[in-house]
Amino acid sequence: MLQESLIGAPQIHPAAPLIFVINAPAGTLQADALRESIEGALRAAGRAGELVISDPQNLAVACRQAAFKAAVTHTAVVAVGGDGTVNTVAQAVHAEACVMGVIPTGTFNYFARTHGITVDLAQAMQTVLHSAAGPVQVATVNKQVFLVNASLGLYPILLEDREAYKARFGRSRLVALGAAVVTLLRAHRQLRLHIELGAKVHDVRTTTLFVGNNRLQLAQVGVQVDANAATSQGNGRVAAVMLRPIGTMAMVGLMLRGAMGRLGEADSVESFEFEHMVVKPRLALDRRKVKVAFDGEVRKMRWPIEFEVHARPLYLLKPGMAPAPSTFSDGGL
Repeated sequence: MLQESLIGAPQIHPAAPLIFVINAPAGTLQADALRESIEGALRAAGRAGELVISDPQNLAVACRQAAFKAAVTHTAVVAVGGDGTVNTVAQAVHAEACVMGVIPTGTFNYFARTHGITVDLAQAMQTVLHSAAGPVQVATVNKQVFLVNASLGLYPILLEDREAYKARFGRSRLVALGAAVVTLLRAHRQLRLHIELGAKVHDVRTTTLFVGNNRLQLAQVGVQVDANAATSQGNGRVAAVMLRPIGTMAMVGLMLRGAMGRLGEADSVESFEFEHMVVKPRLALDRRKVKVAFDGEVRKMRWPIEFEVHARPLYLLKPGMAPAPSTFSDGGL
């Protein structure tokens, strides 16, 4: 289990400007409002900062550049956005082994909420400005980092439909729920999977395979994990949830169970925890790529699909973690 410790955490130079990555096209009302609020908080704290405003298409490149600069100058990269933005920043920050902060502005904000980071911008800024970095468990799917969940089957299709509905009707939880109902009312093919868990092998049929690295999200839908290790940092394992093939109306019923926090009670749901899992198609000749969703993003990947808990954590600026005295000299950067 990861420990709340500063040992091994990257250090932040107190004079180094914090780098904020905002996922919004420059010149939009949202980007302008976020910039003004962040700059005001920095001025009030007497702290330097650099704001990088990027559209979604260029976000990954902006994050890699920011993380490289943060590693060289001993500062933190702060993700300003929802779970998808947080994931893109985390990919780059984890690769460069620097520190990450979060200003959550998304719909669900599972990652931020799990670690006690409020959606109130002023309070989230106080966490960024006055907290130390603590370790957070990282999981990967085919070497891609995910902090909340990763999945294949029905769930990636649901996410694509949800984004299409949000583009038409706006970003809200009600729109997300409506999109999910419409998706479930359509027919979907089953996955025939060969799953390897160490020495154990299972051949299964399922409509979706969901892997959760966020105990808040799992608890909200009623999937129980090891109660003795239910910490926000993780226990060195992630939880898998599989849905056995069922009819359309039964699937809608499952969604309602999930909304009421009772998904784990359903007979058609199987869940288990693991550290490393390899998933292959049961038909060895199946060379098609498969859609995989992770932290709200959908990407096509080649088989096999490998899930594992990464040995190295991500270091996150967390509420309640007071920074230790700086070990940097007064000589500057």
